[in-house]
Amino acid sequence: PGIYVCAKCGHELFSSRAKYEHSSPWPAFTETLREDSVAKRPERPGALKVSCGKCGNGLGHEFLNDGPKRGQSRF
Repeated sequence: PGIYVCAKCGHELFSSRAKYEHSSPWPAFTETLREDSVAKRPERPGALKVSCGKCGNGLGHEFLNDGPKRGQSRF
């Protein structure tokens, strides 16, 4: 339980309350902690490239409509 932070700069990214089990080997979250926690840019249809909102460290992707509930994203 707690807050997940950027490994490079310590910026707060996700709350453990938004974490859920997914078939991928990486942690999965339904939402960021705050609106400015991450920066996003389009990469391909259905996926956005996600980076730390403070230092730009690469964090992976936001997969649109792939969350645990209909219409939710998966980070």
